[in-house]
Amino acid sequence: MGTAGSPIARALQLLELLQSAEIRSVPELAERLSVDERTVRRSVQRLVDMDVPIESVRGRYGGYRLAAGRRVSPVMLSDEEAAAVFLGLSEAQSTSDSPDVAAQIALAKIRRSLPAASVDRLDAVMHAAALSSSRLDVPDAGVLLTVSDALRARRPLELRYRSAEDTPSRRTVHPYDLLVHAGRWYLDAFDVERAEERTFRVDRIRSARTLPGVFSAPVARAERPRLVDRFAGADYRWHVRLRIQASVPQIRAHFPESVAVVEPIEDAPGWHRVSIRAKRLDWLPAVIAGLGDHAVIIDEPEDLRELLDATATRMLRIARGADGAPPIPE
Repeated sequence: MGTAGSPIARALQLLELLQSAEIRSVPELAERLSVDERTVRRSVQRLVDMDVPIESVRGRYGGYRLAAGRRVSPVMLSDEEAAAVFLGLSEAQSTSDSPDVAAQIALAKIRRSLPAASVDRLDAVMHAAALSSSRLDVPDAGVLLTVSDALRARRPLELRYRSAEDTPSRRTVHPYDLLVHAGRWYLDAFDVERAEERTFRVDRIRSARTLPGVFSAPVARAERPRLVDRFAGADYRWHVRLRIQASVPQIRAHFPESVAVVEPIEDAPGWHRVSIRAKRLDWLPAVIAGLGDHAVIIDEPEDLRELLDATATRMLRIARGADGAPPIPE
């Protein structure tokens, strides 16, 4: 069997493993450290000699564990664990009306405790997060760091991905950008098999693995379509065209940038043309109704007019108490 570095380094690796589980068996520790069981026991004794509170647990499911309720310092975090803690604390602080001083100090300590290479990895992820003012939905930290590393080094990635319909797939991609929009993380990448640029939600990436080789630098960011424009122009089944008499802020309150393209109608002051690509139409009647007194004209599709008519008819039946429901005893 190989060794896991110097005795001190091996002891610290052992401490990290004990901190991340309730109990670990000697065979498991030997496998994780790539040493024999005798070396594991020597490393445990070395930690005990350093006053680290380690208990030996006998029996079929025995092994070693840290003594309950005892404080071990320093607490060691892997890059992925540090990123998860850092992102979680940062997100909590960004959405708090009165940021916690203790959390701010914890963030500073985590950053200071990391080696320079780890700080660089974390900075790359935090740069994308800083571009968003929305509440962040933090994805798996390990995936996030792997994607960030590949992006900086222009290395291909193999992704195990699940679509919105929960369909699994395996993709080979060239990562172009890591973005945050409306509180979610997105990977902008070139899908090698499909030969087209695609956007992947990072929280739907089940695993990410860096592949050998490098790829050419992508087209400059300023020359590529914005992420929100790509969402609004997605190739979905329905192409909805509306004319709405309202200001842009009033329209955007119901149709955000990621949903619709809004353009002024030159010869009709106060009116805007709203273009929407949608997988389904069933959500639109409620949104259109939410526009209140603002005038709305449906240019296409005819199916939307029929859906609105059917919805309005049912609402009238409900309002008149004639929707076919049985009488409720008083």
